[in-house]
Amino acid sequence: MKRYPLIADHGLVGDLQTVALISDEGVVDWFAAPRFDSPGVFSALLDHDRGGWFRLSVDGPDVTVKQLYYPDTAMLVTRFMSPDGVGELMDWMPPDRTGRPTDRHTLMRVMRCTRGSVTFTLECRPRFGFGRTPHDTRVDGRTASFRSAAMAGFLQSNVPLERDGPNDVRGRLLLAEGQMAGASFTVDGPEAEPPPLPDVREVEAALWDAVDFWQRWVRTARYRGRWPDMVHRSAITLKLLTYLPSGAPIAAATLGLPEQVGGERNWDYRYTWVRDGSLAVRALLDLGFVEEAAAFTDWLTARVAERSRGPGGGRPLQIMYRVDGDPWLPEEVLSEFEGYRGSAPVRVGNAAADQLQLDIFGEALYALAQGGGRDSQPTYEGWRAMSGMLDWLATSWDAPDEGVWETRGGRKDFTFSRVMSWVAFDRGLRLAEEFGRPAALDTWRTARDEIFTQVMRRGWSERQKALTQYFGGDVLDASLLLIPRTGLLSPTDPVWLSTLDAIERRLVRDNLVHRYDPAAAPDGLRGAEGTFSLCTFLYVDALARAGRVRQARFAFEKMLSYANHVGLFAEEIGPSGEQLGNFPQAFTHLSLIMAATTLDETLDALAARPG
Repeated sequence: MKRYPLIADHGLVGDLQTVALISDEGVVDWFAAPRFDSPGVFSALLDHDRGGWFRLSVDGPDVTVKQLYYPDTAMLVTRFMSPDGVGELMDWMPPDRTGRPTDRHTLMRVMRCTRGSVTFTLECRPRFGFGRTPHDTRVDGRTASFRSAAMAGFLQSNVPLERDGPNDVRGRLLLAEGQMAGASFTVDGPEAEPPPLPDVREVEAALWDAVDFWQRWVRTARYRGRWPDMVHRSAITLKLLTYLPSGAPIAAATLGLPEQVGGERNWDYRYTWVRDGSLAVRALLDLGFVEEAAAFTDWLTARVAERSRGPGGGRPLQIMYRVDGDPWLPEEVLSEFEGYRGSAPVRVGNAAADQLQLDIFGEALYALAQGGGRDSQPTYEGWRAMSGMLDWLATSWDAPDEGVWETRGGRKDFTFSRVMSWVAFDRGLRLAEEFGRPAALDTWRTARDEIFTQVMRRGWSERQKALTQYFGGDVLDASLLLIPRTGLLSPTDPVWLSTLDAIERRLVRDNLVHRYDPAAAPDGLRGAEGTFSLCTFLYVDALARAGRVRQARFAFEKMLSYANHVGLFAEEIGPSGEQLGNFPQAFTHLSLIMAATTLDETLDALAARPG
C-alpha cells in the first residue's frame, strides 16, 4: 500500500449525500460522513498514520492494477492481475432517492475472482472526527462494530474478521475462479444497531439497481456531440458532488489537497460556492438536466430571501455556504495532520466565506434567470430576490473587493468583479422588460452603463494591450476568458481579441492556462501553483467563439489527455502533468461541458457551410 498515492490515482463513488475516494489499490482513503462537509471517517489521504483507511486489495510483487467505471455509472471497478489469477473489486454507494438527510450511509464492496485464484486482504481502520474522536471496537462473527461518541460504523463481510490491535480489524480470503465475497461499511448515529446481514442475492440486486439508476439518468442527457464519454463522466461527477436534499453542489469532494505539494495553499472545498453552482446551471441546462438546475436556483433563491428578511438589509449573499444553507464556516487547522505528503496546514472550514466578491451577483442573476429552463419566467419569489439584490448592488458595485480567486492580499478594483456586476444589471433589465416585472429600471440602466465605461477605460492597459486583473495594473487574469460568454464584448471585438492574445502570451503554457501570476500580483500566500484546469477549458471556449477553431479543438483534446485513468480532474495541473488541488473539482468538470458544447456547436456550424 502506497503511503500517499497520487491525487489522480483515485475514483469517486457516492450516494448523493456524501462521497468516498478509492485509490487504484482498492484503498478508501477519504470518506466523510454523514455529509460531504462532515468530519472524516477515513482520512489517510491527509495523514497516513492518523487518518484511517479501508483497504481491500490483492497483494504481491507482481500484481498490476487497472481501474475503470462500469459504463455510464458511478460504479467503480478495480482489477488486480497477478501470475496466479485475476481479482475484481466493485465499489459503490446505493444512491439516495428520498432527498431526506440521513445519518446512515453504506459503502458496498464486492470481490470476485475471474481467473485462477487470488487472495484478498482486508484492513479496516476508521478514525472518527479526523482521528480526534476515540472509538471502541467489537468483532462478532461477520460484523465488526466501531462506536464513538458521535458516530457508529459497522463492517460486515464474509471475509473472516479478526482484531488488528485494539481498534482495527483485518482479514484474508482466498477466492478461486468464479467465487465472490462482499464487504460493506455502514455509518450511522452513535446509538444505531448494525444493519441486517445481506445475502448474495440482495447484494447482487442492490448492485444492478444502482447500475440502472445511473444509466437511466445518463440516458436523459441530450448531448449528442463528439465527446460523449467525457461529457457524461463530467455530468455524473457533478451529480455525485450535489447534495440531493437541498440541490446544492459542492466545489470538490475533499479538503486540504495542495495546489503545490509541500505548500500552504490547502483549502476546504466541501461547500457550495454561489459562483460554481450558478455556472453549473448553464452546463446542466445544456445537457437537458432541468430538474437539477432548478433545484439549485431554488436553493439560491432561499439564500437571498433569508438575507432580505434579516435585520439591517445587508449584503444579499455571501460567497459560499454549507449544503443546507448554513452560512457558518469557521476555519481551523487540523494541527494533528501532517497533510498530503507534508502539505500543511490542513484547513477545515473556509474563512473566505466572509470576503466581499462582487462578481457573485452576476453569476447569481445568470443562474436565477435561467434555472427553470431556457424560456421560463422568474417566479414571484425569484423576482423579489433578484430585484432586491440588484437594488443593493446599485449602491455597492463601485468598491474594491477580494476578487474571484479569493486572494488574501487585500481588496482591489478587480475587473472581473465589474464585468459580472455589468452582467447582473444587464440580465435584470432584460428580465424586467421581457416579463413586465416592477424594477428600478433607470437606476439599473445607469449602473450598467457606468460599469461598462469604467471597465473599458480603467480596466485597459496600454502596456499589455489588454484588459487586466484590476484597474490601473498590468497583471493579466484568466477569469476574463468568460467575457465572450457574458455579452459584454463580442467574441471578435478587437479589444477582446487583443486581450485574448495577451493572455496567450503571458498565462498559457502548452495550451494550459495559469489563472494569474502570483509573483506579479501578490495574493498574500507563499509558493506557486499549477495551471488552473477551469481556465484551460474557458480558454478553449473563448478560442472557439473567436473563430480559432482548429486551435481550440487541439487545446481541448490535449487537455482531455490530463484527465486521470477514469476521466476525473482535480483543480490544477502541475509542472510535470500531475493533478493538484482538491479532487475531483466541480468547476473543472462543468467548464469541460461548457467547452465541449461550444466546440460542438462551432464545428457543426462550420460543417454546415456550403463548400
